[in-house]
Amino acid sequence: MSDQPENVVLVLLRRLDGRMDRFEAKLDEVVVRMGALARGVAAIKVDYAATRVRLDNMDRRLQRIERRLDLIDAPAG
Repeated sequence: MSDQPENVVLVLLRRLDGRMDRFEAKLDEVVVRMGALARGVAAIKVDYAATRVRLDNMDRRLQRIERRLDLIDAPAG
C-alpha cells in the first residue's frame, strides 16, 4: 500500500460513478414500467373502441326491432 493519500478527486469520481450506475438501473426500471403502462393504456383504448362498436350495433338492432313492432315511426325515405 502506498504512503501517499488517495486523490480526493478520484474518490469523489468513484462515488459519483457508483451513484450513476444505480441511477441508470433505476432509469431502466422506469422505462420498462412506462412501456408496460403504455401497452396497458393502448389495450384499454382498443377495448373501449370495441365496446362502442358493440353498443352501436345493439342500438341499431333495437331500433329495427322497435320499428318491426311499430313502437316507433319508420324513417322517411
